[in-house]
Formats: sequence, C-alpha cells, structure tokens
Amino acid sequence: MPRPALISREQILDATLAVADEEGLAAVTMRRVAARVGVTAMSLYHHVRDKDDLLDGLVERLLAELVLPEPGLSGEERLHGLAISLRQAAARHPDAFSLLLRRPVATEAALAVREVVYAALRDAGVPDDLVPRTERLISTFVIGFAASEVGGRFAAHDEAVRDADFEWAWRHLSGRLSALTPEPAGAQA
Repeated sequence: MPRPALISREQILDATLAVADEEGLAAVTMRRVAARVGVTAMSLYHHVRDKDDLLDGLVERLLAELVLPEPGLSGEERLHGLAISLRQAAARHPDAFSLLLRRPVATEAALAVREVVYAALRDAGVPDDLVPRTERLISTFVIGFAASEVGGRFAAHDEAVRDADFEWAWRHLSGRLSALTPEPAGAQA
C-alpha cells in the first residue's frame, strides 16, 4: 500500500509564493521551498518536475488569485475587472509578479485563466483570429503597468494619479476592441 503524500502541490506553491514574498524571487529554490514545507527537496519532485515547473506553478498561483468576473457582465467589463485584479495581485506580490512578464502560462490552471480572457475578448467583439494577439498586447500593457507601479517607476505619482493614468489608457485600449480587423494575408509576422 503506497504511503499517503505528506505534502500537496498546493502547499508547495503556497510555500513558493511565501518565499518569493518574504525573501525575493531569487531565493526561490527547490531546497528553500522544501525547507519551508518541512520536507526534503526530493519530496518536491513528486509534485513538480524541476525548478522551471515550480516557477510555472508560481505563475499559476499568481493567476489563481485573480477575481474572475461574473460571466453575465459584458466582455469589456470582465476584462476591466481582470485588469484591476491583476494590479491588486501585483501589489500583494511585487517580486513574484515579475514572473508574469518573463514566463508564458504553461499549466492547465493558468491556461484556464487565459481562456477566461479569450472569452471576454470574443464577447467584446474581437474577431476569433485576433483573440490571441489581442490578449498578448493587452496583457503586456496591464502586467507592464502593474509591474512598473510596484517596481517604483511611478513613485513620484500618488495612487490617484496612477489610477487615473491606468483608467485613461484602459479606456483607449478597450474602446477599440470591437473595431479590430485582421491584417491582409501575409502582413502578419
């Protein structure tokens, strides 16, 4: 009879996020996370393949914190809610948040969050063939803004100014979603 698992993947990801929050992303190692949950580093390999898989799980964990908007809202309202939730996640986890700029979504749970964004884009009027491209561009804006905000780039501006800047840019981006049209064949790289 197999022994019951002493730890779960969820506990590992929680510990990984705690290490990143308390000691910085550079401190995230298999050995450090294992010590945090009270097991040997080898025990983690039952739940994650390697450090890259651990970091993919951290992306998943960050995205799992997003408040998913009600499906009955318009596509634009759902996108806006996700954008606000992403900024809040950045404020809670400034160091770990930078992973969203450096790692693609790779786990099933992270891909499910991306699918929520895809559905909102479709409902906002984005043609199906432009949904992935539009998601990349909007996500880059929102993640980049939030990372700049928590990284200190906008430190000279108070929160009200940052919020107003974000909302101004958001209105311009989201107001044009239904007008997006594909480029002529062969023009897209």
